[in-house]
Amino acid sequence: MCVLDQIEGRNPVLEALTRRKRRVEQIYLDENAKPDKKVSRILELAKELGVHVRRVQRRELDKRAKGAVHNGVIAIAESHARFTTATLIDELFDSGEEPFFIMADEIVYEHNLGAVLRSAMGSGANGLIIPTRRGAQVTPVVQRVSMGGAEEVPVIREGLSSSIKKIRKAGIKTVCADMDGIPYWEADLTGPIALVMGGESKGVTDTLKKRCDQVVSVPLSRGLDSLNVSVTAAILMFERVRQQNRQASQ
Repeated sequence: MCVLDQIEGRNPVLEALTRRKRRVEQIYLDENAKPDKKVSRILELAKELGVHVRRVQRRELDKRAKGAVHNGVIAIAESHARFTTATLIDELFDSGEEPFFIMADEIVYEHNLGAVLRSAMGSGANGLIIPTRRGAQVTPVVQRVSMGGAEEVPVIREGLSSSIKKIRKAGIKTVCADMDGIPYWEADLTGPIALVMGGESKGVTDTLKKRCDQVVSVPLSRGLDSLNVSVTAAILMFERVRQQNRQASQ
C-alpha cells in the first residue's frame, strides 16, 4: 500500500511538481484563487503530469491543512523513498559519490530544520539524518521553509548513535559543531563527511561529541555565545563547498 504525504502551500506544491522526485496524486485548489504566475504554473504542470486538480472552497482547505499556511493549495503525493543510513551510504559509494551528510541532533523548531534542509540542498548534501522521535519532523512548515530542500535531500529518521556508528564504519569523517572546537576554517572538510549539528538549547550531546573525529567552532565577537543552528550549519556546509572547489582546482 502506497503511503501518502500532504504538501501545503504554492511554493512546496510547485517544487514537488517541478522536481518530479515523487508522484503528486491530487491537488486541492481554492476555487477563488487568483490566477497568478504560481497558480498558473501549478495548473500547467498538473495538466502535463496528469494530476487531477479539484477546486474547493477555502474552508475545506483550512479544514484539511496541518500547518498554518496553505496559500490556497494542498497536494497529496507519494511519500519519498525511504532510506537508512546504511542503504544511502551504499548507494552513494556504488554511484561513485562521496557521502556528504548532515546530522541534526534534536532541532526543535520547524523553521530551523527547514532552513537546514534548504542549505543542504544548495551545498549538495546527500542526506539529512534526524532522530526517530525527538525534535522536529518534516512537517508542511519544514517543507515550505526548505524551498525544495525537502524534495531533493533524503531525510533519514534513525537513532543518531546507531547512524554515526555506521558512518564511521564506512570510513566517513565525522565533524561536530561546538564552541569548544577549533575554528572551522582550520579543519579539513573535504572528502566523505558527516557534519553533526546540535539542537537549539542543548547543542550536540556529549555522547555524540565523543564519537566525532573532530570538533569545530564558528568564532564569534562581542560576547555572543552562539549562532542559530541553521546559520552555523550553513557556514560549515559552504565552507566544505569552498574547500572542495579549491581542492578540485589545484
